[in-house]
Amino acid sequence: MQGIIIVDKPSGWTSFDVVAKIRGLTKVKRVGHSGTLDPMATGVLPVFLGKATKAIRFFIDGDKGYAGEMTLGARTDTGDAEGKVLMTNDPCQITNEGIIEAFNKYTGKIMQTPPMYSAIKVGGQRLYKLARQGIEVKREPRKVTIYALQLAHNDLIDKRITFSVFCSKGTYVRQLAMDIGDDLGCGAYLSKLTRVYAHPFHISQALSMETIITLVKTGNLSTILISPEELLTQSVNDGKG
Repeated sequence: MQGIIIVDKPSGWTSFDVVAKIRGLTKVKRVGHSGTLDPMATGVLPVFLGKATKAIRFFIDGDKGYAGEMTLGARTDTGDAEGKVLMTNDPCQITNEGIIEAFNKYTGKIMQTPPMYSAIKVGGQRLYKLARQGIEVKREPRKVTIYALQLAHNDLIDKRITFSVFCSKGTYVRQLAMDIGDDLGCGAYLSKLTRVYAHPFHISQALSMETIITLVKTGNLSTILISPEELLTQSVNDGKG
């Protein structure tokens, strides 16, 4: 069995959890994914089975799209809702205009410092492992591109902002929320995140783990497998147009 399954990753699962589950269900030894999602996040996680794993490298650098929510007036050590609250602040002085101004600042090519709770290696060690030991090290800013950052809704009474972002690979939406919170002067953390797009896959193609389990049990999983060769051929042909 080989091909790509577009999984709608459930909250609370790591990307590795999803891969391990599908490996166990299908009995396929070679299973991998492109584009890690944090445990809190949901949404598009492309999982590659069998010989299709050789094609991961063609998909891992694609642009991403997210729908998120940030909570104002607090900072956490991880930058998301799963972390320990480090400080709180009353965001009552924030205005809609101030929020829009902060959002506009982060559109285009920007330099972003990766959060400590990330999988980047510094000195051969993963940052999140150092962070768990209470160790913070210097991280070099990286250039990323925010193609679009749009405010969907803000509820200043509930201290929550919902937004969408279309960005390049390597963009940390958690860090984006923290930086905007700092600019607003009250702090913020990412409270919800759904990946709705991971080039060329869309959330409309994604299947829940429950659906995938049912397809395996009924012997129909092969009916939803996507061929990486067909996608790559289509991409080349589209480029010629």
